[in-house]
Formats: sequence, C-alpha cells, structure tokens
Amino acid sequence: MRVLIVTAGSLGDVAPYTGLGARLRDAGHRVAVAAPGPYADLVSGAGLEFRPIAGDLSALRAATAGRHRSWPVPGAPGLVDFVRLGGRFVGDLGTGIATAAGAGTDVLLLSSTTAPLGYSVAQYHRIPSLGVFLQPTSPTGAFPPVVLGVRSLGRWGNRLAGRLGRLLADRVYADASRRLRDLLGLPPVGLGSLQRRATADGWAVQHGFSPTVLPRPPDWPAGLDVVGYWWPLTDAGWRPPADLVDFLAAGPPPVYVGFGSLADTGNGLHRLVVGALRRAGVRGVLQGLDGAGAGAVPGEDGAGAGVFQGPEGAEAAVLRGPAGAGAGAGGLREPDVFTVGDVPHDWLFPRMAALVHHAGCGTTAAGLRAGVPAVPVPILADQPFWAARLAALGVGPAVLPFRRLDEARLADAIRAAVAGPDFRHRSRRLADRLSTEDGAGAVVAAVDRLAR
Repeated sequence: MRVLIVTAGSLGDVAPYTGLGARLRDAGHRVAVAAPGPYADLVSGAGLEFRPIAGDLSALRAATAGRHRSWPVPGAPGLVDFVRLGGRFVGDLGTGIATAAGAGTDVLLLSSTTAPLGYSVAQYHRIPSLGVFLQPTSPTGAFPPVVLGVRSLGRWGNRLAGRLGRLLADRVYADASRRLRDLLGLPPVGLGSLQRRATADGWAVQHGFSPTVLPRPPDWPAGLDVVGYWWPLTDAGWRPPADLVDFLAAGPPPVYVGFGSLADTGNGLHRLVVGALRRAGVRGVLQGLDGAGAGAVPGEDGAGAGVFQGPEGAEAAVLRGPAGAGAGAGGLREPDVFTVGDVPHDWLFPRMAALVHHAGCGTTAAGLRAGVPAVPVPILADQPFWAARLAALGVGPAVLPFRRLDEARLADAIRAAVAGPDFRHRSRRLADRLSTEDGAGAVVAAVDRLAR
C-alpha cells in the first residue's frame, strides 16, 4: 500500500516518523513523508519519499524571538498570541496536505499538528486515515491538556481545561479548515463537528509515547491507544568523530545541555550555562546557543564548561542530512570543552552523566531511552507537560522553568542530577522497560487492518 505520513512543526515533530516510516517500508508498504521543506534531507536520507508542505515552526520562532516568555502562556495575552501565531503556522498547511495526498496515497497517517486539516483531505480523497500522535490531545480527567501548560486541576478541572484546550486548537485551525474545505468543494463543517463525526466513526489514534511514561487514560474512548515510542532512524553508517571520542574518554561523563530548535537563546544564556557548569564542577554538553560556534569558554582549574552542538541537532539530533553532514560533528577543542555538529542522541546520550534539556517530546524520549537522569527546563508548547512527567517519574530533580533559569539554580539542579543515585537507578529501570516496547509495530498492525 502507498502510505503517506503527514507531519509539521519542529525537528522533534518530524524525526520520529523516519523510524516509523522505515518500519512500514520494511513491512512491504511504499512510504512517503510530507513535512516542511527544511526536513527534506532527513526524510530522504532515511530512504523515504519526501513531499513538501508548509508548517515549519522556525518561522514561528522568528516571530516570537525576543519576547522572553513561554508560549503559550495561561491568561488572555498568551492565549491571543497562541491563536494568532498558530493561525499563521497552519495558514497554507491544508493546501499542501491536499497536494501531497493527491500524488498517490492509499492510507493517510496524520500527526496531531496535521490531523485537523488532514481529516478533510482524507474525506475528499476517500481514503482511510489514522492518527499517529506524539502528544495526547483528547480531553481527560487524568491530566491537564498539553497545550495550556497548566498543573493538574483534578479530574473535573482537567476535563474542562481539556475542552478549553481543544476549543483553542480549533480556533487556530478554523480559518485554514474553512478555506481548505471550500477549495476541495466539501460542505462547510466546523472542526468541532468534524471531531464528533470522527469519534462516532471510530477514527483511531495511535499515540507514539510509552504507556510506562504516560499511561492511557481510562476515560478515553475506544480507538485511542498508547503504543510506545517511534524511534528516529539513525544512519547505520554514521561514525563519531575521533576527537569527540577522545574528549569523552579524557574525563568523567559530561552533562548535556540543550534547549531545542525553537528556544530564544540570546541574552547571555550561553554565559549563564557555562557559569552553571563551572559551579557544578562538571564537563558538559551544550546545544544550539548563540555564540556557540564562535568559541567556548575554557574551564577553570578543571571546572566543567560545555560541549556545544549546533541548532540543527536540536530536538532529536538524528539528521542523516546531505552528504558530508556528519563530517561537521567535530569542533573547537579545549581541556574541558568540545564543540560538535549533528550527533545522534541515541549514541551521545548514554555517554552523559545527566541531561539538561527543554523537555521536547523527541529529546525527552531519547533521554529516557538512554537511561540518564534529566533536568527539565521547559520553555513552550508541550514541554512543561513532558517536564512534569519526568519529575513525576523520579528520573531527575524538580522542573526548572526556563523563565526562572539562573546560574545558581541550574548548577544546583545539575549537581543533584549527577550525584543522586536514585535518579540514575530509576532512569535505567525505565529504559529497560522501554526496550521491551514496539510502538512502530503497533502502527504497522493498524495500517494492515485498514488495508483489509
């Protein structure tokens, strides 16, 4: 069967689908991935057909750069920004999905960022579709909605907040959906009505995260399943740069620090992180900060500094990319400092003492798979949600919101993560459980059922 996976967003919203697509291909399907243009090499490098669509979140990052606050933020101003900027993100997405699906598709697999529009495209082409979500989006009493970034409000409060979150998401997609259905000649139907129709028809969603990390809510309707992570595909021929291997062997395991491809990394963040690493007395890993390529600050008397990794490695860091991409992995070398380009997280993370990251879904998954303690520093979108899950699982110290980040707090959190044996024990035990799951296999089985 000709399977089209459609996703949009940042690197972490695309990379997991390379592994999922590869499993579907190995099961005998012809697989294409429709994603924003910057990820063409990532998809084609995985041996999958690439079809371009809109929906690159880097433009949204540029629009919000310098605001120095989480997005979305509970409260009227943040919600207004969420609707306005989100609407810009999805503006031309529907047309691209329709074009991509029209190039020959038997089954349409839709991410949470493309499903509100992709469902209408599937209806137009009269092809079966399946949700393949990296985040839970359906209201539940078990936890608050990921889109609002709020703490648990109790069973009824969470459900009400979940409905509010869905209304906000519908508002983001409303104009784009209306234009798309008009373009396709479909009758005008609101997104709420489309969702109710999909539920009534038993439209299924496979969620690509572990039930060990976030169990399936008991109040979800049938057809919404939590199946396990879809791991990004790593180039089997990739080899680490020799100087990076030498650096890692020259001292104790370093601490990784990275805030993702969408973080606003200006205003002295580079200096703050280096100072925190020095205070903690560790070597480190730092990713995507302004000024990283210009040189690193050496440590003092053996104090740690950082390993700096370019922004293209931000969420899952598994880019196979254009020819020669891996050659850029080596960089500036000082006694406790090393700069790198794209390095697969499944290779790098197990060699770390701890991980300081933004708690994006892809980086969170990679860290859990590696069995390494985490210091979650969420910034925006679903990151506060996954950060809270890391804390609840006991695989690292308390959440440190990006807006409250300072040198002393970060240093304290790093010391706690590195020195706490319970954090490492729980992390390794959770990684062992994840190794027994086969999330991609569950999707292959679901696609086979659709083909009958």
